[in-house]
Amino acid sequence: MNTVIFRTTAPVVIAIMLVFSVFICLRGHNEPGGGFIGGLIAASAIAIYGMASGVDRVRRAMRVDPLALAGFGVLLAAGTGVLSLFTASPFMTGIWYELNLGESSVALSTPMFFDIGVYFVVFGSVSAIALALEAGREEDL
Repeated sequence: MNTVIFRTTAPVVIAIMLVFSVFICLRGHNEPGGGFIGGLIAASAIAIYGMASGVDRVRRAMRVDPLALAGFGVLLAAGTGVLSLFTASPFMTGIWYELNLGESSVALSTPMFFDIGVYFVVFGSVSAIALALEAGREEDL
Protein backbone atom coordinates (compact mmCIF):
# COMPACT_ATOMS: atom_id res chain seq x y z
CA MET A 1 0.00 0.00 0.00
CA ASN A 2 2.73 2.39 -0.98
CA THR A 3 1.09 4.34 -3.78
CA VAL A 4 1.82 7.92 -4.79
CA ILE A 5 -1.69 9.00 -3.81
CA PHE A 6 -1.34 7.46 -0.34
CA ARG A 7 2.09 9.03 0.27
CA THR A 8 0.79 12.41 -0.93
CA THR A 9 -2.44 12.53 1.07
CA ALA A 10 -1.10 10.88 4.24
CA PRO A 11 0.48 14.04 5.76
CA VAL A 12 -2.81 15.96 5.46
CA VAL A 13 -4.84 13.10 6.92
CA ILE A 14 -2.31 12.66 9.75
CA ALA A 15 -2.40 16.35 10.67
CA ILE A 16 -6.20 16.35 10.78
CA MET A 17 -6.25 13.18 12.87
CA LEU A 18 -3.73 14.54 15.40
CA VAL A 19 -5.64 17.80 15.88
CA PHE A 20 -8.91 15.89 16.18
CA SER A 21 -7.38 13.52 18.75
CA VAL A 22 -6.36 16.45 20.97
CA PHE A 23 -9.86 17.93 20.62
CA ILE A 24 -11.45 14.62 21.62
CA CYS A 25 -9.08 14.24 24.56
CA LEU A 26 -9.68 17.72 25.96
CA ARG A 27 -13.46 17.57 25.75
CA GLY A 28 -13.61 14.08 27.23
CA HIS A 29 -14.25 14.84 30.87
CA ASN A 30 -17.31 16.97 30.03
CA GLU A 31 -18.70 15.23 26.94
CA PRO A 32 -18.17 11.94 25.08
CA GLY A 33 -14.54 11.34 24.27
CA GLY A 34 -11.53 11.36 26.52
CA GLY A 35 -7.96 10.25 26.71
CA PHE A 36 -8.50 6.68 25.57
CA ILE A 37 -10.24 7.39 22.28
CA GLY A 38 -8.06 10.45 21.66
CA GLY A 39 -4.93 8.34 22.12
CA LEU A 40 -6.28 5.69 19.75
CA ILE A 41 -6.92 8.31 17.07
CA ALA A 42 -3.40 9.73 17.48
CA ALA A 43 -1.84 6.26 17.39
CA SER A 44 -3.81 5.50 14.23
CA ALA A 45 -2.30 8.61 12.68
CA ILE A 46 1.19 7.38 13.59
CA ALA A 47 0.39 3.97 12.08
CA ILE A 48 -0.72 5.64 8.85
CA TYR A 49 2.48 7.70 8.82
CA GLY A 50 4.48 4.50 9.32
CA MET A 51 2.74 2.82 6.39
CA ALA A 52 3.26 5.84 4.15
CA SER A 53 6.82 6.80 5.05
CA GLY A 54 8.47 3.91 6.86
CA VAL A 55 9.18 3.23 10.51
CA ASP A 56 12.60 4.90 10.59
CA ARG A 57 11.19 8.19 9.38
CA VAL A 58 8.37 8.03 11.95
CA ARG A 59 10.80 7.37 14.80
CA ARG A 60 12.96 10.33 13.70
CA ALA A 61 9.88 12.56 13.48
CA MET A 62 8.61 11.56 16.93
CA ARG A 63 12.00 12.28 18.59
CA VAL A 64 10.77 10.48 21.74
CA ASP A 65 10.36 6.75 22.19
CA PRO A 66 6.64 5.88 22.27
CA LEU A 67 7.09 3.76 25.38
CA ALA A 68 8.64 6.76 27.16
CA LEU A 69 5.45 8.67 26.35
CA ALA A 70 3.42 5.83 27.81
CA GLY A 71 5.51 5.90 30.98
CA PHE A 72 5.04 9.65 31.26
CA GLY A 73 1.30 9.14 30.91
CA VAL A 74 1.24 6.57 33.73
CA LEU A 75 3.11 8.99 36.00
CA LEU A 76 0.80 11.86 35.08
CA ALA A 77 -2.37 9.85 35.62
CA ALA A 78 -1.14 8.46 38.94
CA GLY A 79 0.05 11.90 40.00
CA THR A 80 -3.44 13.33 39.62
CA GLY A 81 -4.73 10.78 42.09
CA VAL A 82 -1.98 11.52 44.57
CA LEU A 83 -2.79 15.26 44.50
CA SER A 84 -6.11 14.59 46.20
CA LEU A 85 -4.30 13.09 49.19
CA PHE A 86 -2.78 16.52 49.92
CA THR A 87 -6.29 17.94 50.39
CA ALA A 88 -7.25 15.21 52.88
CA SER A 89 -9.65 13.77 50.31
CA PRO A 90 -9.96 10.17 49.10
CA PHE A 91 -7.63 9.00 46.33
CA MET A 92 -8.67 10.25 42.84
CA THR A 93 -11.00 12.96 44.17
CA GLY A 94 -11.31 15.72 41.60
CA ILE A 95 -9.65 19.07 42.29
CA TRP A 96 -10.46 22.18 40.26
CA TYR A 97 -8.54 25.43 39.93
CA GLU A 98 -9.78 28.51 38.10
CA LEU A 99 -6.91 30.28 36.29
CA ASN A 100 -7.83 33.90 35.54
CA LEU A 101 -6.34 35.29 32.35
CA GLY A 102 -7.55 38.87 32.18
CA GLU A 103 -11.08 38.86 30.77
CA SER A 104 -11.35 35.08 30.58
CA SER A 105 -10.58 32.16 32.81
CA VAL A 106 -9.50 28.57 32.26
CA ALA A 107 -10.67 25.75 34.50
CA LEU A 108 -7.86 23.32 35.30
CA SER A 109 -8.82 20.05 36.92
CA THR A 110 -7.31 16.75 37.92
CA PRO A 111 -9.82 14.81 35.76
CA MET A 112 -8.51 16.71 32.72
CA PHE A 113 -4.91 15.87 33.59
CA PHE A 114 -5.92 12.26 34.22
CA ASP A 115 -7.42 12.17 30.70
CA ILE A 116 -4.19 13.63 29.30
CA GLY A 117 -2.23 10.91 31.13
CA VAL A 118 -4.47 8.21 29.67
CA TYR A 119 -4.01 9.84 26.25
CA PHE A 120 -0.23 9.50 26.53
CA VAL A 121 -0.45 5.91 27.80
CA VAL A 122 -2.68 4.79 24.95
CA PHE A 123 -0.85 6.84 22.32
CA GLY A 124 2.57 5.60 23.40
CA SER A 125 1.74 1.93 23.83
CA VAL A 126 -0.39 1.54 20.70
CA SER A 127 2.13 3.53 18.63
CA ALA A 128 4.96 1.28 19.84
CA ILE A 129 2.95 -1.80 18.89
CA ALA A 130 2.00 -0.38 15.48
CA LEU A 131 5.60 0.62 14.70
CA ALA A 132 6.89 -2.80 15.77
CA LEU A 133 4.35 -4.52 13.54
CA GLU A 134 5.18 -2.23 10.62
CA ALA A 135 8.92 -2.80 11.11
CA GLY A 136 8.32 -6.57 11.00
CA ARG A 137 6.30 -6.16 7.82
CA GLU A 138 9.09 -4.11 6.20
CA GLU A 139 11.62 -6.84 7.03
CA ASP A 140 9.42 -9.45 5.35
CA LEU A 141 9.27 -7.48 2.10
